[in-house]
Parts: sequence; structure tokens; C-alpha cells
Amino acid sequence: MFNPSREQVRLFFCDAWKKHLERLPLVGAEVTAVDLAARHPEYHALLSDAKGALEKEWTPEGGQMNPFLHLSLHLAIHEQVSIDQPPGIRAAFDSLRARMEPHDAEHVLLECLAETIWRAQRDGTAMDALAYVDAVRRKSSLI
Repeated sequence: MFNPSREQVRLFFCDAWKKHLERLPLVGAEVTAVDLAARHPEYHALLSDAKGALEKEWTPEGGQMNPFLHLSLHLAIHEQVSIDQPPGIRAAFDSLRARMEPHDAEHVLLECLAETIWRAQRDGTAMDALAYVDAVRRKSSLI
């Protein structure tokens, strides 16, 4: 399993964004990463400053989500939906997408995924994929 360091993740997004700005060919996950970044103009300046991105810290006390965590969760959601893993996530996403903009639907999944990961880290357990899909379904039924 691929387990990139914090620096590798940040450089991946910054390098992909730089290639996009320079109109260089994108490969693999760079295509999706740039699409996600393009939908988040609030991150463009940060992505254009790789050195600054490597040095910046985001803490829960600061009240701002780490942009690289946010983009990485988006990337994970794209992969999950494309392969329907965990099973049922694609149908849950499609249900949300039928009632809202796709990016807003992704943010619902992102919120559920982040909470599921947080619970697993807090409890020292594996991520509960069924609870994640159930959380998305519950949110979908409320919208």
C-alpha cells in the first residue's frame, strides 16, 4: 500500500498544479488532482508556492482545514466512487448527486470520510467502512 509522507503529498499537488499552469502534460492521478485544485481557487496561491506549502502548518485550533488533507480526501473519494469501494459508496454518492451539485455531494462524502477516519484514529481501530457508507446514506436521506 502506498503511504506517502506529508511532504510527498504536498509536493504531488504543488507539482501537478505547476505542470497545469505551464500547460505540461499531466499523468495518472495528476489529472484528477488538478481538476480538484481548479475547483478550489482558495488554494491556488498555496499550490503555486511549494516551498511555503511545505513549511505551513494547519492546526485544529486555527479553525482551518489543511488544504492538502482536503484535496487528498477528495482524491480518495474519487477513487472510492470509481471502484465502488467500500461497496455501496457509489450508489450513496449517486443518490446525493441526484439532489445537489457533484462537488457539494463530494463534500458530504468528505465530511463523513474525515469523521470515520478521525474515529478510527481516536479509538486505535481500523476504519469502519460500513459506518462510513451508512453515514453517507443517512446524510443523503436528510437532504
